[in-house]
Amino acid sequence: MKIVTVFICSLALAICAIAPAAASEDANSTINDSEEGKCVDGLVIPVWQPTTNLTFGDRFARGLVYFLALIYLFIGVSIVSDRFMAAIEVITSKEKEVKIRKPDGETQIVVVRVWNETVANLTLMALGSSAPEILLSIIEIIAKNFNAGDLGPGTIVGSAAYNLFVIIAICVMVIPNGEVRKIKHLRVFFVTATWSVFAYIWLYLILAQFTPGRVDVWEGFLTFLFFPATVLTAYIADKRLLIYKYIGKQYRMNKRGVIVQVEGDAGLEMNNRDDGIKVLEENGDVSQEINDFEEARREYISTLKDLRKKYPQNDLENLEIMAQEQLMNRGPKSRAFYRIQATRKMMGSGNIMRKISERAQSDLSEVKAELQRVDVDEVDDDTVCKVYFEPGHYTVMENCGEFEVRVVRRGDLSCHITVDFETEDGSAEAGSDYVGKKGTLTFAPGVDEQRFSIEVIDDEVFEQDEHFYVRLSNVSEPAILSTPKVATVMILDDDHGGIFAFSSKDHEVVESVGTYELKVQRFSGARGKVIIPYWAEDGTAKAGKDYEPLQGELEFENNEIEKMIPLVILEEGSYEKDVLLYVNLGEPQMVGASMVQEAEAKAPEDLTEEDKMALLGRPKAGDVVRAQIRIKESKEFKNTVDKLVQRANASLLIGTSSWKEQFSEALTVSAGDDGGSDEGDGEEPTPSCADYIMHFLTLFWKIIFAFIPPTDMSGGYLCFVISIFCIGVVTAIIGDVASHFGCTLGIRDSVTAIVFVALGTSIPDTFASKVAAIQDKYADASVGNVTGSNAVNVFLGIGVAWTIAAVYHAAKGRHFEVEPGNLAFSVTLFCTEALIAIFVLVMRRSKSIGGELGGPVTAKYITATIFVGLWLFYLVMSSLEAYGVIKGF
Repeated sequence: MKIVTVFICSLALAICAIAPAAASEDANSTINDSEEGKCVDGLVIPVWQPTTNLTFGDRFARGLVYFLALIYLFIGVSIVSDRFMAAIEVITSKEKEVKIRKPDGETQIVVVRVWNETVANLTLMALGSSAPEILLSIIEIIAKNFNAGDLGPGTIVGSAAYNLFVIIAICVMVIPNGEVRKIKHLRVFFVTATWSVFAYIWLYLILAQFTPGRVDVWEGFLTFLFFPATVLTAYIADKRLLIYKYIGKQYRMNKRGVIVQVEGDAGLEMNNRDDGIKVLEENGDVSQEINDFEEARREYISTLKDLRKKYPQNDLENLEIMAQEQLMNRGPKSRAFYRIQATRKMMGSGNIMRKISERAQSDLSEVKAELQRVDVDEVDDDTVCKVYFEPGHYTVMENCGEFEVRVVRRGDLSCHITVDFETEDGSAEAGSDYVGKKGTLTFAPGVDEQRFSIEVIDDEVFEQDEHFYVRLSNVSEPAILSTPKVATVMILDDDHGGIFAFSSKDHEVVESVGTYELKVQRFSGARGKVIIPYWAEDGTAKAGKDYEPLQGELEFENNEIEKMIPLVILEEGSYEKDVLLYVNLGEPQMVGASMVQEAEAKAPEDLTEEDKMALLGRPKAGDVVRAQIRIKESKEFKNTVDKLVQRANASLLIGTSSWKEQFSEALTVSAGDDGGSDEGDGEEPTPSCADYIMHFLTLFWKIIFAFIPPTDMSGGYLCFVISIFCIGVVTAIIGDVASHFGCTLGIRDSVTAIVFVALGTSIPDTFASKVAAIQDKYADASVGNVTGSNAVNVFLGIGVAWTIAAVYHAAKGRHFEVEPGNLAFSVTLFCTEALIAIFVLVMRRSKSIGGELGGPVTAKYITATIFVGLWLFYLVMSSLEAYGVIKGF
């Protein structure tokens, strides 16, 4: 429907343009072959013979054929330009790892783009979107034997007018009511806007002031040199180099809690947040990329929390996929992405936004696999035979009688070896606490373990816990002793109720742990049944939010020495969580009739020696009865977030990896509507009738350009070179057909350029800017790039073409003649209107509107009317001057 509308508008313009010629034809049956009406062969396409004595019907029929051919060629150049833009996207999306240091001293590795965004937009991206106009200007010079023509320069100026007036008017209107889009890199916008106006002022100066009627080599070469100057000054503005270093910087905290620089209307607001503030120091060329990474990460976390509330029944993995999908949907995208998306939707090749869901799931799977991959730094040498205790620590009760000690060997089991063992006193003494023992263990071939028993002596005297050691020695060759070669044996006295305490005071857990088992140990005795109460206490962690409320009792049976308190940690997907809670132990109480309870009931003066001994053995609380639990973020979750955010790279969606994939896409009809691109309902959209029609109309171009090498080959550079060659071939045909079209209908090349060719080459950019305006949260991709592209068009398209022609004629001893004519008039008119348009955009940043795009309905309509009016006025006045109705230069 959209393409049909554009076709009708173009046809109406054609009728308006050929009306003067038609009226003249009616008065005179043929158009004389004057100097300006003479049709000549093109560089590729010869003129349609015969060219004389044609009737009005013949001319109209030929004009219609040429017109339809132009439409078809515009479609073809759009498709091959998308292959070119895909290569540029892959090239400019190259990434590198950068290590940064946070304020707390922690280092973090983030992935940033190698190409600066501003430089990429003004070089390869601008070349990709404007390649047909630039190549048309260069090819026309060559086709006319290095003489000046009107088609190339006229297309560049006409395209600039259409981009600045019509595209921005559409972008202003498509923003939903009540929403605005502001330019993020305002300094860069002002720099490129200045250069875009200067570019056309410079054209006027060299055409009508410096050397009227000719272009010298220095003028053409200087025009080209303004291109790197534009890129350099925009980069300086973007990075605040030179004079920008001395301009006061202001900061503010954005809605996601990230400290960012502002252009001057908001100061630093330091609000404390529970989830912490990460202020990154500027770090050369990567400061903005790091800030963008931090902001994208916070957006991911915020999205994940919202999805958790919206879909509480979904598990974390599904929520992570949905969050990644939304992040990629809403994240910033390049001009290449929007340009390719618009063209594919128009041509029945589907909406590449639908690939995001598949990419999100693929990314999560790859990240999970990567995080689960264990890097083994040291590989055990299976050729070495090692002998050691397993385990290296034993805890036994005093009344256990005997217990077994286990010795194992690992590695080479084919040899026959022996090893000696012997007990050594610690606080426990052989003969009174245990029976000392020594001996030799023999390992036959194939035997990997041996055991021996040690006896513990039980008494009725209360005493502290004691320990002793068992040591290995004198292992026979070729075996070696490995750690642990000394085993520690702890003897717990069973004549005491026990001392109860946590195994450690401080505990650190990750929020994804689920249930954390907090160990309570009973030592210095294990006699009798004991109950000990426990409860949790809030710190910065809150019950019900970070952990489940906890209160209860532990019941230790006779001779039981440890119990676990189950602490349930609630996972809420926090990125940098760091909260505290405390778990407390109460006083232990003996359960059941015992000498301790009987002694406690007596008065102190009535206690016997046995009672006093019983009281010494009652259960007590140990030193660590209050455990501090620190809940940290899940490392797996944190790493998953970082890697998913780093993978939110749109270039992977538009690149291709093989010819098979390219031909499959070329032959497949896909739905091009926008439905179901956000969260999706699981159903694949069905292509519409219009999708099928556009697919079959463009099938020829799709198949032809599927032969271009995939973007994965040679990092995209091979696709880049072949694509620009194909664009040149199609553009050469467009130039010939456009010239024949105008000549056949009596339309001057300057009018054909600004009305038809400029419009045809700008249609993909129109839809791309519209989609970018709606989907992107900033106006840079839709508005900010227009001014830069307009400047690059002149400096590359006209600068290169005129430099080549000027050098050629200078080598022949001649001057490169360029009549100011219609071009100087069009340039002057465009510059005046461009200043008005930029002034309107600047005024829209006031508080009453708030941004370049969108805003109140009334403001949107007024802005769009002004911009469209400027474009129509430019077309009418330029056409009238071309036909001599009004006087130009």
